[in-house]
Amino acid sequence: MNQLFIRSVGTYHTSQVYPYEAGRQTDTYSAEGQIELHSGENFEQALTGIEGCQRLWLIFGFHQNESWKPMVRPPRGPKMGVFATRSPYRPNPLGISCVELIERKGLILRILGADLLDQTPIYDIKPYLDYADSFPGILPEWLQDSVCFEISFSPLSESQLSFLESEGVNQIEAFICHQLEFEPTNSKKKRVRVNGMTCTLSYRTWRIDFEISKNQILILSLYSGYSDSDLEASSDTYQDKNLHRKFKKLFQ
Repeated sequence: MNQLFIRSVGTYHTSQVYPYEAGRQTDTYSAEGQIELHSGENFEQALTGIEGCQRLWLIFGFHQNESWKPMVRPPRGPKMGVFATRSPYRPNPLGISCVELIERKGLILRILGADLLDQTPIYDIKPYLDYADSFPGILPEWLQDSVCFEISFSPLSESQLSFLESEGVNQIEAFICHQLEFEPTNSKKKRVRVNGMTCTLSYRTWRIDFEISKNQILILSLYSGYSDSDLEASSDTYQDKNLHRKFKKLFQ
């Protein structure tokens, strides 16, 4: 078989570290990030004119995946062959994403809307062209009946999220939107449980309560996943118990 050996042109940096923090595709929920191209490769000239591009295609590597799967379970829809999906578990761990370019500073490209994780290797960058790259309304057949839920936040949940962001926990809101936009109660694909009228989504050591009404989701509140006895214990695996104690004093 033919083989291709490629090397990265740069690395993507973002606050999105864990796979469940990144979007399933590029979207407005994702954290801002930046591509740092390697120095000493004459990439300064290779970037000439890129400031005039509003959107870019990134060809990147799924650097956290060491194996592939012929059948995968997409974030929405039934189990499918990997070539019918954009799953990261591919024979060759290559991905493509169309992102928004904010600005260029030397070898740094500020990017918005990327569904990439921190330290993702970037193999190539190409401009987005609407006349060649856009085919509105085209979807795989298995996605055509997907229902997109509209997500809103209660005043309490907004206050809680604002507090957590001020404390450096800045991925929860995007995580909520990524997880609940489609199939919000599918426990096979996400850490969610249904408790009568209320559902609970888990993010690391945090819990998020929400309600569903038709195609609407209301985020009610957040709370600590630690019990009082957990917080009294000396062990602190995730190094976040002090923040949970402060949160409980404010909101519980």
